Amino acid sequence: MTYFEAITQKISDKAVKIGVIGLGYVGLPLAVTFARNGIEVLGFEKSEKKAEAVNAAQNYISDVSGSDLLKVVNETKKLIATTDFSRIKECDAVIICVPTPLDKFKKPDMSYIENSCIDIGKNMKAGTFISLESTTYPTTTENFMKPIIERESGLQEGGDFWLCFSPERVDPGNKDYKTDNTPKVVGALGEEAKQIASALYSLAIQHLHIVSSPRIAEMVKILENTYRLINISLINELALLSGKMDIDIWEVIEAAKTKPYGFQAFYPGPGIGGHCIPLDPFYLEYIAKNYNFDLSMIHTAGAINDLMPYRMMNKIAFALNRYKKAMNGSTVLFLGVAYKPDIDDARESPALLVMEQVAKKGAKVLYHDPYIAEVTDEQGTRYTGSELTDELIAKADCVVFATNHSCFDAKRITEKACLVVDMRNVVKSVAIEDGKVFKL
Repeated sequence: MTYFEAITQKISDKAVKIGVIGLGYVGLPLAVTFARNGIEVLGFEKSEKKAEAVNAAQNYISDVSGSDLLKVVNETKKLIATTDFSRIKECDAVIICVPTPLDKFKKPDMSYIENSCIDIGKNMKAGTFISLESTTYPTTTENFMKPIIERESGLQEGGDFWLCFSPERVDPGNKDYKTDNTPKVVGALGEEAKQIASALYSLAIQHLHIVSSPRIAEMVKILENTYRLINISLINELALLSGKMDIDIWEVIEAAKTKPYGFQAFYPGPGIGGHCIPLDPFYLEYIAKNYNFDLSMIHTAGAINDLMPYRMMNKIAFALNRYKKAMNGSTVLFLGVAYKPDIDDARESPALLVMEQVAKKGAKVLYHDPYIAEVTDEQGTRYTGSELTDELIAKADCVVFATNHSCFDAKRITEKACLVVDMRNVVKSVAIEDGKVFKL
């Protein structure tokens, strides 16, 4: 029996063992989804704390059902976490779900993917299927991963092992679309790899879209988030202009939405957060330089987004000044530090950057977020959340809506506050005195 026949038979029998490297926002939901469908999963983690938490069925990812984790760990015992990467040899398939950050020059940090490939190459058995889900630039699977794994393993891609790229599509806090019912794009190297990838992911994912190659799948992910970066940056710039022209950009958007074709609504804010949209397009900008191609639109959109927190700091300073107060010495209360509403994720949150700039100008910065008890900005300053009492709201010189959590009582807050800067259109139908609320 060939390696291909062996792995396809195991998948058909649901006897395949899957390794998932990285048990974070992408890896843990994926591991639980496979395990929930009766597949044996071995989760690999560098963090002993995370591995121990998984093995104790202690959930740390809000998009994972605590009852599902408890079931697959304690009852069916289909999911085990380990820090022992030599156990990769037990796996028939390995899926990589590690971070892909940018450095301060907006160049990709490929070290997490590289280390995963080295671990796989050193420990895997022949006949292993390998899929990367971490966002990266096109050609990574073929030109970056393949040489490392072949070098470390002494095996050949296409005969001894197979490679695939299938971009994660995690949307934290989305109540309708989870790992299993979000359509999944899959691009593999060679026909055998495509067949394996299709059969494997079909064990846990309801809808697959198979593309012709990994580089197509890699570009799909970049396109999805570049599209959003450019459009959000555009609406942010228009919002700033509208403010100068005494035009309510939110009313403009609602009116434009009535057009039944040709328009999709995007909304302004203090900047773009999360791991995907602020970072992913710059992977494409990085690789484009190797082809002597300048992606000026991505560069411009990125520059607009990067400036938004500074413009929001100026908006706060302007609002305080209208009330004859200086930023220096004022107490500024931020409501929400998560990058989007109703989640506990502050990765790349623009709220943190605004807080950092306001603090640099001498203000006393406080925050309240019902989902995040403690947070640290890029400069290493740690903030502890405050209880949102009437006294705290009234005491602040300025209250800033930085995240539009659905639990915020806009009427109560605006009535108690001396001054409000609303960056998320939280204050819309509330009757307020003129000049008290400054909007983006």
